[in-house]
Amino acid sequence: MTPPPISPEAALDALRQAAEFNRTDPIRSGSLLKFPDYGQVVMTGDMHGHRRNFEKLCRYAMLDRAAARHVVLHELIHEDSVPGQPDTSWELLIRAAEYKCRFPEQVHFIQSNHELAQLTGQRISKGGRDVVAEFADAVTAAFGRDGPVILAAINELIASYPLAARLPHGVWLSHSLPDAQDMDRFDPRVVERVTFDPYDHQPGGDVYRLVWGRRHTPRLLERLAAAWDVNTFVIGHQPQDTGYDVPLDRLLIIASDHNHGVFLPIDLSRVATVDMLVSSIRKFVEVA
Repeated sequence: MTPPPISPEAALDALRQAAEFNRTDPIRSGSLLKFPDYGQVVMTGDMHGHRRNFEKLCRYAMLDRAAARHVVLHELIHEDSVPGQPDTSWELLIRAAEYKCRFPEQVHFIQSNHELAQLTGQRISKGGRDVVAEFADAVTAAFGRDGPVILAAINELIASYPLAARLPHGVWLSHSLPDAQDMDRFDPRVVERVTFDPYDHQPGGDVYRLVWGRRHTPRLLERLAAAWDVNTFVIGHQPQDTGYDVPLDRLLIIASDHNHGVFLPIDLSRVATVDMLVSSIRKFVEVA
């Protein structure tokens, strides 16, 4: 069933409340989410406006019936729109904000490169399109004179995102990891901070490096594992046509932005290896 249209008032209320819930999340320490040792986390990959997968995720999670289950979302915006058609991924972002407001202690966001770019106005070219500008134009077209205030509220929400999550038995969740060549210049303690300088969000800054990196090596993972006291990493950021990949022994990459997309339920009470995590992967097409 198609959800009703989103009014400017409802959008503003959801975006602003969700931002406040992000800032005051009881499991947040600095910019890191620290989950308890019971229940379940459902980790997603990049979603890029895929509303059908989001709806299936909500049906699977049944947060109203599972108080110890959590959902982690990232990279919700900048869909692969049809040429000449507006980017409507802002709808998914607002629906996710509403989801956070319904379940403030169970729904969580983490920072991503596309959302960071939307916050800072950094141009991203996707299929020859400037998706940051197209997203802003689509919001303005949808909300008219209320567009600027909606965009400001979207930026407030994005700015409230924590950077990563650590599970109790050594699993790390983040949108990406820094490039191996940047590790000597990257400060892993950035996740302990609450506020950031503008430089942190620009090329060369620690937040930027964390969400934009693509070239990872066993040595990089070894150093980050020691710095963050973890052993296994789950990220998105890199497209996966079949839904997931294990490019390195302790690194799992998942994607949620297409019809072969997947999500990952993780038991918080158990130690999990990459092989165990792969065996837990679920396909969105399996959800009725």
